[in-house]
Amino acid sequence: MATERNSAVQEETKPIIYIVDDDESVLKAMQRLIRSMNMEVKTFALGQEFLDSGFRDKNACLIADIKMPVMGGMEIQKKLLAQGSKLPVIFITAFDSKNLRSQAKEAGAAGYFQKPVDGQALLDLIQWALSNQEIS
Repeated sequence: MATERNSAVQEETKPIIYIVDDDESVLKAMQRLIRSMNMEVKTFALGQEFLDSGFRDKNACLIADIKMPVMGGMEIQKKLLAQGSKLPVIFITAFDSKNLRSQAKEAGAAGYFQKPVDGQALLDLIQWALSNQEIS
């Protein structure tokens, strides 16, 4: 019984990383990478699916593709902010531009990566975002 409780508490405190991207290969690759660091991962092909998922703000982070059909990463972040969420958001994009980088920075992004994403740099930024979230 105590082992079950400890396991449940461990699951609640385990970091969870949400990934929203319309490219299934990106979702699978990032999912493998993040699971290798013993973090929970939930993936979504659509922004609205993520917003409707009952996500948590604590000990969590969102990685979102900037350009997707219907709702891109910046729109997702605007909706999060409107809800009062403090979930850190890392943007990824295959369509890098100075303008997009500037918009991401102004939106308060925890980070920004051009695809293909450097796996170690992404893991480092996730760790930073999670630890920074705990401080604030």
